[in-house]
Amino acid sequence: VQLQASGGGLVQAGGSLRLSCAASGRSFSSYYMGWFRQAPGKEREFVAAIRWSGGMTYYADSVKGRFTISRDNAKNTVYLQMNSLKPEDTAVYYCAAQVVLRVLLRSINSYDYWGQGTQVTVSS
Repeated sequence: VQLQASGGGLVQAGGSLRLSCAASGRSFSSYYMGWFRQAPGKEREFVAAIRWSGGMTYYADSVKGRFTISRDNAKNTVYLQMNSLKPEDTAVYYCAAQVVLRVLLRSINSYDYWGQGTQVTVSS
């Protein structure tokens, strides 16, 4: 399984970006896809997750109402639409796939595969 994240960049505060995470690999199938982020000197933290089947979504409180996670099953791609960006959103964003069902969606230990990360920088 390979996860390819893209869409990061530099944006001013209040702006928007859309991240994409394309999954590939023979017979790729997962229960949940998640987005995490890691700022310099900080631990990787949960941002959002979505269940492939049914589309249930979950968000960190810090992004609720500003970010939207979605998926395109036909393309095996997950998106993270980020609006009203703030300087504190600056981080490397990683997508992750959970192929073994686990309930702790906010834990990095619940995911089996990770993308390479894409940098998001929000200027004030």
